Formats: sequence, structure tokens, C-alpha cells
Amino acid sequence: MPVVHLNEQNFDQEVVKSTLPVLVDFWAEWCGPCRMIGPIVEEIAKDLDGKVKVGKVNVDEAQELAAKFNIMSIPTLLIFKGGKAVDMIVGAVPKDQILKKINVS
Repeated sequence: MPVVHLNEQNFDQEVVKSTLPVLVDFWAEWCGPCRMIGPIVEEIAKDLDGKVKVGKVNVDEAQELAAKFNIMSIPTLLIFKGGKAVDMIVGAVPKDQILKKINVS
């Protein structure tokens, strides 16, 4: 499943109502660490296809969403299960650290 580009219009449908856990990457074009973690997020989308949904929120385009989840620095990854944010990763971290947090078998 490709990475879903999320915004205020589709967030509830794609994330809150998802039956799968959802990894949401809050990022921006101008953010160096975001560009470092981007390919890792894409890899996770491919590796965990069918187990986890992966979405990206461009904080410049979706400022209300970033504010709603108190995103203070980017990249920030939020992990949603059952429609609720259950975990957060701030900064560019290694893939295995993200996978541990997602914790799907």
C-alpha cells in the first residue's frame, strides 16, 4: 500500500477510522531530518503492507492537524491504534526503533 498523503479532509477517514494501526509522519519540504526519515517511512509502508497503514502530513499544508496533535518539532511520527495516538517518535531515528514502537507481528 503506498503512503497516503493526509490532510484535514481525509485524516478521520484514513487514520481515525482505520482498522489497521497507522504510522503518521509529520514533515515539511524544508526539513533536513524529514528528508532523511522519508525513505525509511516509505520502506515501512512496503514492508508492513496489509499490517500497517502509513500516512504523511505536510505540516505547512495542514497546520491545523499539526496543532491538533501538538507537533512542536519535525519529523514527528505518531502511531495510531483504534483511532487514538498511542505513541510518538520525535526526530530522525533508525528504522528498527520505529518498528519496535509500531510493534505489529
